[in-house]
Amino acid sequence: MGGLARVAFGILSVMQTLSSFVGGAWVEGTGTPVELHDPTTEEPIAACDSTGIDFRAVVEHARTTGGPALRALSFPQRGQLLKRLSAALHEQREELIEVATRNGGCTRGDAKFDIDGATSTLAAYAYFARDLGEQAHLTDGAPLPLGRTPRFSGQHVWVPRTGVAVHINAFNFPSWGMLEKMACALLAGVPVIEKPGTSTALIAWRVARIIAESEVLPEGAFQFVCGSVGDLLEHLDAQDCLAFTGSAATGEKLKGNANLVRRNTRVNIEADSLNAAILAPDADAESETYGLFLANIALDMTQKTGQKCTAVRRILVPADRVQAVRDDLVAELGRVRVGDPGERETRMGPLSSRAQFEDVRAGIGRLAEVADVACGGAEPPHAPGWFVSPTLLVAREPDAEILHAEEVFGPVATILPYSGRADEAAEIASRGGGGLVVSVYADDPDWTESAVRGLAPWHGRVWIGSERTAGQSLPPGMVLPGMVHGGPGRAGGGEELGGLRGLEFYMQRTALQGFLGFLEGRFGAPAAETAETAEATGSA
Repeated sequence: MGGLARVAFGILSVMQTLSSFVGGAWVEGTGTPVELHDPTTEEPIAACDSTGIDFRAVVEHARTTGGPALRALSFPQRGQLLKRLSAALHEQREELIEVATRNGGCTRGDAKFDIDGATSTLAAYAYFARDLGEQAHLTDGAPLPLGRTPRFSGQHVWVPRTGVAVHINAFNFPSWGMLEKMACALLAGVPVIEKPGTSTALIAWRVARIIAESEVLPEGAFQFVCGSVGDLLEHLDAQDCLAFTGSAATGEKLKGNANLVRRNTRVNIEADSLNAAILAPDADAESETYGLFLANIALDMTQKTGQKCTAVRRILVPADRVQAVRDDLVAELGRVRVGDPGERETRMGPLSSRAQFEDVRAGIGRLAEVADVACGGAEPPHAPGWFVSPTLLVAREPDAEILHAEEVFGPVATILPYSGRADEAAEIASRGGGGLVVSVYADDPDWTESAVRGLAPWHGRVWIGSERTAGQSLPPGMVLPGMVHGGPGRAGGGEELGGLRGLEFYMQRTALQGFLGFLEGRFGAPAAETAETAEATGSA
């Protein structure tokens, strides 16, 4: 094994028992722990268990201690907490990268993508908070006259809810996924209970240790459950909320939880989606747009070993160019070295767990029933370890339901031919039932506009690549704190981030009706509010 991957910081030198941080203390479970593994060697490296935790007490601690302490602070003061958390985590960046390599199978680049995404999102929300003023609310629009004169008017405001935010996070981004939710909730004034994905919980646990040891947050504002959530959801009520990232199937079960339905507890789901990349007919093989298309798809397929909710799964190509695109993508993917993520030359490591490894291999087999494998395949390129090669397929049956209904959550994508018409591309993409992001590569503005109008109702984000953005744009798989992340239908039907829009899930919009002077004096916009902030909050 490569030296980098096996150089152990103290935290990795022995088998770790991962505890939970609840009620202001670290607590070990009393049941049978679940083992976590190094996906490169398959060796067990940690175990977690939350059996015996009193989840009613956990919720009450957040409500009665953490919530009041956060709401006693102004938005800028909460923003300073986020800034300090970002700095505390950044100081431990090298250790966290090592943990991500050992527990997540991440290359250094993939580990930085997760960890730096987490700290930069905290810093971004600290920045968003600067000009919000000392008031305990956010305004939503200008006052609206309601009577014969403006004396009797109405004003919409956002105020913090008095409950707790439960975050059930995915395994693929144990740092970023947890902290992007936390940033919005804490800035809104709502305490959090974080539950990481089990297979990569060692990374999340180390992040949680740094947060707790920093003593930046008020008591009860942050709690961390390492293991099953037990009966936690049964103790939530109308002021609480649940945000989940993971599979569509699990999201459906959570939405149907009887207590959450009965209490009308807010639920936000960000689920898997069959994201598409669409090549327009005008993007010829010599154009910068086409080069951008190839580079982004290769990155999307291999970054985090394809274990990204924003990764491209379907590649729509004009029918007369399928062979050429196939050959070019095979060449791009052939330059990706798969192996020990601790070796500098490695560009793609293993899948994060045995379950992921088995699911991806089985999924490739099902796709191969309706598509030809151009490169890669289900056969592991290395042993031991949970490795799968970058796998590109070309659809023999582009209308086959499996291509538009099943996501293989790994380094796998399928080329689908289409006529080249924008309306047809949008219709094919919509067969996925709703996506997080769709990327379009085109230079013809009329074609692009037609495609965007057809794609937008089915996607949370439409990324547009052209010669004008080549060399300037961030890749479509990048989730940015200033833009909404989420999507309709299969993608979960929810939203996260989007600047200050991300706070709205944790706040209550209330219509105030009364004397205009009182409304403007006590609930108006702060004097320091800028046009940028007003636009972000929706009050412009």
